[in-house]
Amino acid sequence: MKEGWRWYGKFDKISLSEIAQTGASEIVTAQHEIPYGEIWASETVQATRQKLNAAGFNWTIVESLPIHEKIKRNDGDLSGLFANYRQSMANLAAEGIEVICYNFMPLLDWTRTDLAAPVARGGTCLRFSSAKMAALELFMVERPEAENDYSAEVIRQAKAWFEASTQAERDQLIHAVMAGLPGAYDRFDTAGLKEALKAYDGISRDQLRANYKRFLDEVIPTAEDLGLRFAVHPDDPPRDILGLPRIVSNEADIDWILNAHESPSNGLTLCAGSLGANPRNNVPDIARKFADKIHFAHLRNVAKDPDGSFEEAAHLGGDTDMVDLVSALLTEQRKRRTDGRKDADITFRPDHGHDLFNDAEREAHPGYPLLGRMRGLAEIRGVIAGLSAQLPAA
Repeated sequence: MKEGWRWYGKFDKISLSEIAQTGASEIVTAQHEIPYGEIWASETVQATRQKLNAAGFNWTIVESLPIHEKIKRNDGDLSGLFANYRQSMANLAAEGIEVICYNFMPLLDWTRTDLAAPVARGGTCLRFSSAKMAALELFMVERPEAENDYSAEVIRQAKAWFEASTQAERDQLIHAVMAGLPGAYDRFDTAGLKEALKAYDGISRDQLRANYKRFLDEVIPTAEDLGLRFAVHPDDPPRDILGLPRIVSNEADIDWILNAHESPSNGLTLCAGSLGANPRNNVPDIARKFADKIHFAHLRNVAKDPDGSFEEAAHLGGDTDMVDLVSALLTEQRKRRTDGRKDADITFRPDHGHDLFNDAEREAHPGYPLLGRMRGLAEIRGVIAGLSAQLPAA
């Protein structure tokens, strides 16, 4: 398996020379400074590739080529947005990009309520608290019918937290929820989030699915022509948020997506952490079921609470059997080599990580510290080496 590392370009506090010392060979990045819907110019993509190659890295995976919110809502004349998207795809393919990781989460990206929750033996992690999320929805955004999405006990805890919280703590909560948005984009305050949600009024799960199918029908034929593979990232967390339907959350959702436009170019980013936050998901089994469509893997772990809360665990800790999951990926990789597939080697990256030692002082992107991810990479590297030694040569 190829070892990747996510890098945020000029917004990243971690340098390429430092990443090189982790041993990772593949950089996973994007043009985070370009607003959604605009074309990624050939010159810009080429400059990124040249910079990464000069630093000794390969760049074959984009994460992400964002989808404009109007496309997710099927809002108005979308011909220009789709044309721009396809042109960006062509410009990426011309520079050697093979895989485009993307998501179809409405309005928000990955969502957490705490960016520095303490870890038992030191350091901090990302956490999602159902009570704090309920407090945001019920008492800050004041979303109608939000009480239907939470248990009576979670609502009680949410009310207690809200009544005891200061304005600074409420501001910190909305800041944490907005932290998943990549790059230099403006984040919403509470009033802005409340206003932004209005654009999704009346959009049901079935309607969002229909909009998603249109997206696939618009871009997958071009991906086939260009030799690109699309890899959808699961919802994070895998549940509805702020009343917005999330449609990439479990095995049934993935099955629907891969059959909505059948093509070798329509595939999956296997994110162990996102899928692992749903107690009904068996991540190694999902990996085995959709193995031939996994174009990219995010390996991390979560520890779940009964009320729907969860936090980032150590990569070999948490609730997902990481050894079983890596074994499933290695088995698929061996099969691909036997079958002579050009995409036989699966690229993974250590996703998220605890802030360890002086990680917090760097103020890197939340969830993307240097030392915490390097620990995760080293642990997964060890699992891969141990399992690979037990397999006969492909």
